[in-house]
Amino acid sequence: MPSPWQAWVLRQWQTRNWFTRLLWPLSGLTGWVVYWKRRQQHRHPPTHPGVPVVIVGNVMVGGAGKTPVVMALAMHWKSQGFKVGVVSRGYGRASQQVTEVHPHSRFQDVGDEPLLVWQRCQVPVFVGADRATCCQALLAAHPQTQVIISDDGLQHHRLHRDIELCVFDERGLGNGWLLPAGPLREPWPRPTRPLVQAWNLGSQPLPGLDLVLLRRQLAPYAVQANGQRRPLSDWKNQRVHALAAIAKPALFFDGLRAQGLVMETTQAWPDHDPLLGFNPQAAAGDWFCTEKDAVKLWPRFPHLWAVPLELHGLSTWLPQLDAALAQRISSPHGTQTA
Repeated sequence: MPSPWQAWVLRQWQTRNWFTRLLWPLSGLTGWVVYWKRRQQHRHPPTHPGVPVVIVGNVMVGGAGKTPVVMALAMHWKSQGFKVGVVSRGYGRASQQVTEVHPHSRFQDVGDEPLLVWQRCQVPVFVGADRATCCQALLAAHPQTQVIISDDGLQHHRLHRDIELCVFDERGLGNGWLLPAGPLREPWPRPTRPLVQAWNLGSQPLPGLDLVLLRRQLAPYAVQANGQRRPLSDWKNQRVHALAAIAKPALFFDGLRAQGLVMETTQAWPDHDPLLGFNPQAAAGDWFCTEKDAVKLWPRFPHLWAVPLELHGLSTWLPQLDAALAQRISSPHGTQTA
């Protein structure tokens, strides 16, 4: 959850007003940095890791829903028999070293989202600031990997890519200006590359953007650390408690209300907060949290209920993405094509 100051800035970035116009000259510096990085990429093209790389990223500052897309793709291709790996920065972790996520990993060491991806998808996950090095480490440890998905990395020019997926939320392109006068990390539209296939994904139609529309919705059930699952309808019209340490906690609370739950207490924490100060004993009754929060809370409070986030609308779009991937992989169990 952003601070009041951050929330105010986010609102200003949606329009071109006195505040953003005051900052507009500084956006030229951001544009120069982007230009310089792209020039460096042309001079020093990234080394192909030997398997296709699919980047799921965004051009807007803040969370736009990348990780649910990463998990959906990983589970989809895994179900088709592909050997899938995932690389991520591991936001908020204490170390900068390239690290593999394993069954005993702590979110402090690998980040909450990579730990969630590993627990949900059961595929190799490596974290590190340099995603290209992560790919090399992943392939060295798991040479059978056939496709790597990068959670974020559109602006990480050292990372080779075959497919780019740019995720948008309801903010669209904001006021269309670069940081700090606007929310864009790089100019839009992004330059096209002849060997890179690209799609834009969003949760609702946006003017001037050709989007694949996906709908995000809370699952109709909740799970505990031991795997026990209960339908949310069991709590319909009951007073319960909820917390969320995500970019937009209100969406989680509203999703629970939409399924008939009555929120007696809601706690909105900053995105990626370690939640060390959370105490469910402060209010009697059942507590609900997001999956991302559960990876941090279940080691201490396994009785908390986590509600997964589901993506709808993938079925009509996945065949196109499968075809693009098939151009780069000879077969689900065959050799890689360069």
